[in-house]
Amino acid sequence: MKVARVGPRPGEDGRPTLEDVAASAGVSRSTASRALNDDGYVSARSREKVQAAARELGYSPNQAARSLVTKRTGAVAVVLSEPEARLLDDPYRTAVMRAGYRELADIGCQMVLIFSDTREDLERTVRFLDGGHVDGVLVFAPHRTDPLPKALRQLRIPVVYGGQAAGLKRGVHVVDFDNEGGAKLAVAHLVEAGHRRIATIAGPQDQSAAIDRLSGWRKTLLDAGLDPADLMEEGDFTLTGGAKAMSNLLARRPDLDAVFVASDMMALGALRTLHAAGRRIPSDVAVVSFDDNATLAPEMDPPLTSVHQDPREQVHAMVETLLAVMDDRDLKPRQRILPVSLTHRASS
Repeated sequence: MKVARVGPRPGEDGRPTLEDVAASAGVSRSTASRALNDDGYVSARSREKVQAAARELGYSPNQAARSLVTKRTGAVAVVLSEPEARLLDDPYRTAVMRAGYRELADIGCQMVLIFSDTREDLERTVRFLDGGHVDGVLVFAPHRTDPLPKALRQLRIPVVYGGQAAGLKRGVHVVDFDNEGGAKLAVAHLVEAGHRRIATIAGPQDQSAAIDRLSGWRKTLLDAGLDPADLMEEGDFTLTGGAKAMSNLLARRPDLDAVFVASDMMALGALRTLHAAGRRIPSDVAVVSFDDNATLAPEMDPPLTSVHQDPREQVHAMVETLLAVMDDRDLKPRQRILPVSLTHRASS
């Protein structure tokens, strides 16, 4: 006696197959395959029926087989060219990593996180990225002397940079924030509040973002007829670096009445130094920073006025650009500059 099977027949391992999805949706196997691979030659109605059938059956495509068809791995590398210890202590870079994971997960991609700092790291990174393991690369390589961007130029996969690519002026896709414009907003705010001896704690001057923020500070002072002489101290984007730079500024220019700090983490160190020196904020010294990190700026004592930049916006734009390049390798490279704003709080 034959027993009729109710519903689609699973594959040999018990999991639903592409044939099961096609039968359930009432379409051919090839139509089901095109619908699940986002092929444009499928009607909207057929696509909806196939996707509904796949959800109902719990169908998951075999990634290895799918890669043979689409020539894609379903993975994207996020490369951060800094020592890992510093990256994990940096709230901005931590936010970048979280944003990268979320953005890629939302489009069904796995994130492969790579720290590349030493020469050995560079060689391993280039070999891995050129080995067909990922479909594209999102790179954060801030130092101008970093050899990574030039090495990546030899790759056969799309690359998008978060920030100006070290040593590469043209021919690369870049998504960055308006660092100079943000610094101008911060310093103009201090000028308008009546401050005249406005110091800055700059970031390391081998990084484009730090250079642009310093430029914005200097240009705004000069435009206001103020003298920037002896009012700049370089830091390293760390809490300790900000504290040390603030101490040096106070020793050299005890008459300063405001300070623009190039990152929230350095601003935290600067505030601690000012408190220890008995300076009241903002009545003695006003403080404005850059980043507006949600876990730092509002929680400082006093809460910190800071230039707002959202790493999620940058990563979203980078992923958007990467997908466009993956679809069109001949897409003309461009630099996309994202706007920033100033978040006002009690420190200024």
